[in-house]
Amino acid sequence: MSGILSSSIGRKFAMSISAIFLIVFLLQHFVINILSVFNPTVFNQVSHFMGTFWLVQYILQPILILGVIFHFVMGFILEIKNNKSREIKYVKNNGNANSSWMSRNMIWSGLVILSFMILHFIDFWIPEINTKYIVGDMSGMHNGEFRYYTELVEKFHNPLRVGAYCLAFVFLALHLLHGFNSAFQSIGANNKYTKGINSFSKLYAVGIPLGFIFIALFHHLKQNL
Repeated sequence: MSGILSSSIGRKFAMSISAIFLIVFLLQHFVINILSVFNPTVFNQVSHFMGTFWLVQYILQPILILGVIFHFVMGFILEIKNNKSREIKYVKNNGNANSSWMSRNMIWSGLVILSFMILHFIDFWIPEINTKYIVGDMSGMHNGEFRYYTELVEKFHNPLRVGAYCLAFVFLALHLLHGFNSAFQSIGANNKYTKGINSFSKLYAVGIPLGFIFIALFHHLKQNL
């Protein structure tokens, strides 16, 4: 692994694999959360399954956490090395003319997303870990009913928190507009399917963040109108 990460191509490839992994997770996370809008009962059932199934809890969840940490650490490493490279290249070339705004500001959109993830962990993951492994309640129940939907809705009562969530997903869209397509290019997916991948990447980059914004606004407005 250290040999792969020692080269520029290897680091970009590893970064792309972690990005694709997180893109798949984000889609799965959205599919589950959108159920809270259309069918709270099914949302509760799926959330309980994901929160108690041993494969998810003890294998996939640690892999996800490691994937998130690796992606952000590798992103900072690549940004530092790219900046050093630009100091030389920009003497000869106009960097702004050769790259998009999104590609030049991936580090900033990434920092906003990282801040959001810390908030998200504080809101959901840490209380969940406390309930299950410190309090010792693996039932997923509160007052005879599944607690997941109630806890989700409660987090979207505060307008400031909802605003923070929506802003974070705008930055996620900007991040994905470059990152999605770049990840597939870095693993060599430049073939007859490139045009289709480009089109799907734009649809995904805009559609999934908009979907999460819709979920947050729906639950907020439902409680406050």
